[in-house]
Amino acid sequence: MLMYKPPHPGEIIKELCLEPLELSVTAAAEALGVSRKTLSSIVNGKAGISPEMAVRLSIAFNTSSQSWLNQQTQYDLYQAESRRGELHVKPLCAA
Repeated sequence: MLMYKPPHPGEIIKELCLEPLELSVTAAAEALGVSRKTLSSIVNGKAGISPEMAVRLSIAFNTSSQSWLNQQTQYDLYQAESRRGELHVKPLCAA
């Protein structure tokens, strides 16, 4: 059962990290050591947080890398669960 729709981690980066510090995607990407395209894809919800990006974010924003990965996992699981009915899987054990 889906309880709530978690935000994409890119939304968190934008709203809680970039906007309060008045950082552009370009400036933040440079500080993170990644391309603007890479960070823009994450901020716009087109790409997810990789373990390496989680470490980069944890260093840059003094946060936990695990928290970034947890946010990504929650988002991904919600997306997969919302498509549960479309999956054609046969149960392999007794209910």
